[in-house]
Amino acid sequence: MPGVSSFRSTLSRAVLGATAGLLAAFTALAVAELVAGLLRPAAGPVTVVGGAVIDRTPAAVKDFAIRTFGEHDKTVLQLGIVAVLAVIAVGLGVLSLRHRSAGAAGVLLFGVVAAAAALSRPDSTGIGDVLPSIAGAVAGALAVHLLSSRATSAQDTALEGDESRGGGWNRRGFLTAAAVTAAAATSAGVLGRFFSAQHGRGAIASREALVLPEPVSPAPPVPAGARSKVPGISPFTTPNRDFYRVDTALTVPKVDARTWRLRIHGLGVTRPRTYTLEQLLARPLIERDITLTCVSNEVGGPYIGNARWLGIPLAALLQDAGVLPPSKGGAADQLVARSVDGMTLGSPVEDLMDGRDAILAVAMNGEPLPFDHGFPVRMLVPGLYGYVSACKWITDVELTTFDAYDPYWVRRSWARRAPIKTQSRIDTPKPFARPAAGTVTVAGVAWAQRRGITRVEVRIDDGPWQDADLAVRDTVDTWRQWSYRWNAVPGGHTITVRATDGTGSVQTERRARTVPDGASGRHSVFVTVPQPGREQTGRPDDA
Repeated sequence: MPGVSSFRSTLSRAVLGATAGLLAAFTALAVAELVAGLLRPAAGPVTVVGGAVIDRTPAAVKDFAIRTFGEHDKTVLQLGIVAVLAVIAVGLGVLSLRHRSAGAAGVLLFGVVAAAAALSRPDSTGIGDVLPSIAGAVAGALAVHLLSSRATSAQDTALEGDESRGGGWNRRGFLTAAAVTAAAATSAGVLGRFFSAQHGRGAIASREALVLPEPVSPAPPVPAGARSKVPGISPFTTPNRDFYRVDTALTVPKVDARTWRLRIHGLGVTRPRTYTLEQLLARPLIERDITLTCVSNEVGGPYIGNARWLGIPLAALLQDAGVLPPSKGGAADQLVARSVDGMTLGSPVEDLMDGRDAILAVAMNGEPLPFDHGFPVRMLVPGLYGYVSACKWITDVELTTFDAYDPYWVRRSWARRAPIKTQSRIDTPKPFARPAAGTVTVAGVAWAQRRGITRVEVRIDDGPWQDADLAVRDTVDTWRQWSYRWNAVPGGHTITVRATDGTGSVQTERRARTVPDGASGRHSVFVTVPQPGREQTGRPDDA
């Protein structure tokens, strides 16, 4: 039947083309991975394209991604890039069956796009970042050209219907070429991963060898009454493995502490300095418990944690460089911190030198900083949201003015100055929980870094505000646990919390999204208290 034969021919062509395209894309990525592994792992095409996408994504979209995917937002982005590449690869593969040169040119074009993305990144090192994408594109173009030529030959011979003239051999030839291409690409990819891992070994070794000095000013012991024992409440100290991570790095920088340097320079710096880690560790270090909060944290969100940090007072470093705060005649009112991956954060100089424990941290909860959290050195300023203060993998400090320079997030619609807002959160019971009737302990945390928490109140439905029991305060820079014993009666109930800070300001009920300077509003959860006995019988509460 001619119609069936034509359909089968079209389907066969599409399958062959799709296979050729996908294998070509796989080859391109694998060869690029190999070259990036030899030169610089962060220059891989998926990483540089992903970084360029992040740089150009509007603040509202970034906010949505963090709300929706949490700390998996980068994985989702990378999978999305690979998925889009796969769809385009299928199209180019099918195109190459009729226009072989056009298909190869399409693959090369994507290499050029990736190379341009590499050059646009703030941490670009130049031609070395372009080579992985170009090498991968050339390999992919050659692969699609070879496979499409085999696929066309196999199909044309098969359509002649004469196996004796080589139809079987050509089909076998395509399959053989496809298998060889896949095997070679897989080998290149594996080698690339191996070489990439070697780049990080020096950093890993330097972290393992790091000996932390004793602080000249240890953190006072956490008061016994500061740690609540209520089940379900956030622990007072957040373990490193559970500490939130929100940044733009698709590949976590692994910096060798032995070659790391910190430069301090800029407006009003009369004595520019460049420090090694060893020189910083020789200075007097302080240890403090400090709660960090991300500006992307929604009301009741998870992007907050409390840890014990060890670091070098930043004010002392600035003073040694000759910097004066604006209130004392200093010319610079903004400190721009730069990361090894090119990220820039801007902090008010006045805040850094007003007596608060702004530090360059080298340790977190008794161990050198994890790579995810900025090893070997990160910046930390109590009372400011992380995007204006908590530069990870810091390598450069420049003194300037707010009028002269807009850091990364400010250029993307976030506020220049971002003091942390007074907030509280209900940790237990969880939303839509079904606690039994009787005494239910409602508990959570509240924070207002630099001001401290003096009161927490809980409201059930539209009832009056009732005082919660506050755990003992540690410092004004740490969160405070609270609890409230509620006599729960059957039915659906909304539990709401609000906090009062050390200035007497009550947490606002006005709802605001995270952009431009942090979310506001009051956290609430809805729970259902079943009628006694109903939960065990499985009958609905309103039966």
